[in-house]
Amino acid sequence: MNNIETMEYKDINEVMYKYNHKSGLNVFVIPKKGYSKKYAVFATHFGSINTKFSEEGNRKVTTVPEGIAHFLEHKLFDQKDGSIMDKFSLLGSEPNAYTSFNQTVYLFSCTDKFNENFGLLLNFVQNPYFVDESIEKEKSIIKQEINMYKDNANWRSFFNFLKALYKNNNVRNEILGTSESIDNINKEILLKCYNNFYNLTNMVVCIVGDVDKDEVFAQIEKQIENNYKSETEVRRIFPKEPEKINVPYIEEKMQISMPLFQIGYKDNFINNIAWSKNQINNIVDPSTDELFENKTDLLKREISIKILLEMIMGRSSSLYLSLYEQGLINNTFDFDYTAEENYAYSVISGESQDPIKVKEIILQNINEKFSNLNEQDFVRVRNAMYGRNLRWFNSVETISGRFVSSFFKDNYLFDYFNLYDKIDFEYIINIMKEHFKHEYFAMSVIMPS
Repeated sequence: MNNIETMEYKDINEVMYKYNHKSGLNVFVIPKKGYSKKYAVFATHFGSINTKFSEEGNRKVTTVPEGIAHFLEHKLFDQKDGSIMDKFSLLGSEPNAYTSFNQTVYLFSCTDKFNENFGLLLNFVQNPYFVDESIEKEKSIIKQEINMYKDNANWRSFFNFLKALYKNNNVRNEILGTSESIDNINKEILLKCYNNFYNLTNMVVCIVGDVDKDEVFAQIEKQIENNYKSETEVRRIFPKEPEKINVPYIEEKMQISMPLFQIGYKDNFINNIAWSKNQINNIVDPSTDELFENKTDLLKREISIKILLEMIMGRSSSLYLSLYEQGLINNTFDFDYTAEENYAYSVISGESQDPIKVKEIILQNINEKFSNLNEQDFVRVRNAMYGRNLRWFNSVETISGRFVSSFFKDNYLFDYFNLYDKIDFEYIINIMKEHFKHEYFAMSVIMPS
């Protein structure tokens, strides 16, 4: 095979092999010598936000029901000769799958019989088996799941937060869909989505563990060669999202013992980023292609905002210690920043008897930080975060999951670590001024009923 590329990352002592299959499928092997567990994922760039699309060269827009990506994930496990889960179990492996806003991932982990498990993964993802009776049965199962999440206070708090930030963006909608949208799913719609988004040009395979790369690539060549798909790309169409937040505050009552809160900032920087020609951000006309790319800036921004959050409210910060000592927060307090293909936000969450007071103290502290960020504190947090994230590479599961997410943003996970030294204190100050703007702030609270 001549189309194998070796990528070495000497600074972090990692190597990766990339194989470009003739179908357009990208396959990656990240060897971890001496590790007993092997981990493989077969993923497609298709998530819950992808409900409008058109095929390349076709101006007709297809709209599909909310929850279709998750429904399709469930149905792929049904095969003509029985459940794929049983076959994995007989091989002693642990299969799983998940659907997020942006992707659907099929995976397994094993310590033995890797080739057999890998062959099973490749086979079932490429061979859908949709039967009307089974589809109708699945609707009731997923409706039960939807109702279960309605009773999950953390889930409700999070989606209320997204609804506060976003007016039109599909990220505000439930990944599972609604009972009404699920009723509109049928075999024809499932096949339409499968044929467009499960095109191998829209997918990736990643294997992490102590495996033979040549055997992996040979197996890919054997099992993919008869499933060649055209290079026609699906074009994602997203609704136009205003810069302003939707509403500043959403409150809901549920049967819980302590209030829950989610607060954070909408980041409109993402409106100026597109990763590839088949993603159309904030435009409805699929013939329009006025896009530009700035992937390094996106990664730098992600790292920088995470550094800022850690500086402002990390476990060693004066803000965290003060809130904790006053009994206003507990160990559920957390924060993060997310940037995906057409949305980005920071979020701070936790439990508190007085979430409004927590919000006021945090906002006051952020306002004060605009004029007194400490450069030594920045260097310390940046270096600590770099070291902490290096520990990702001790886990085959973490490597696989993070790699797939990075890949669908046209980046490699390892590129992340080349940027820390390129982030200086002046850059951090500028990012803080851009991101932490009061007009982009929103809050979700779940109060005890």
